[in-house]
Amino acid sequence: MDTKLLTGLITAALIAVVLVMIWAGWRNRLRRQADVGRLPDVPEAPGVPLVGADGQYVASTTAGDWLDRIAVHRLGIRTNAVLSVYPHGVLFDRTGAPALYIPAGSLTAVRQESGMAGKFVEKDGLLVLTWDLGTHELDTGFRTRRAADKDALYDSLQQLIAAAPQEHSQDPQSGK
Repeated sequence: MDTKLLTGLITAALIAVVLVMIWAGWRNRLRRQADVGRLPDVPEAPGVPLVGADGQYVASTTAGDWLDRIAVHRLGIRTNAVLSVYPHGVLFDRTGAPALYIPAGSLTAVRQESGMAGKFVEKDGLLVLTWDLGTHELDTGFRTRRAADKDALYDSLQQLIAAAPQEHSQDPQSGK
């Protein structure tokens, strides 16, 4: 057998094995995250946004674990998106994936980071929204296309979080 042909077959076999392993890992992640609740419905007529910006939806991860992508509901897939902030919540209109709506009462924090889930940028180049989905707390990252848009979004999100009644349950005795 020709050495080039043998090398090509071995390379093709290795690539096939790696692809099968990636597929199996993603399938197992979907199975592990089956308890992640249903996403909030996207409002049919959301109204006029307070502020919005083009950019990239990076991913949603388990809050505090920037490597643990959420695979269910296609939340772990990086896409181009428009992030719009409304008085009632936040809408990620994602290209090639379903829109993601987060009601204002589910948002718990917003911060700026330099990276998450395989996307690393300059210091404080990503907006990361922390929010509750059922019993899970998630972080969702967004990178604005224009740096000037990030500050307006950040300020608007902080105001939205401060003004919104929080939906996550609190124990009235402990305040937690």
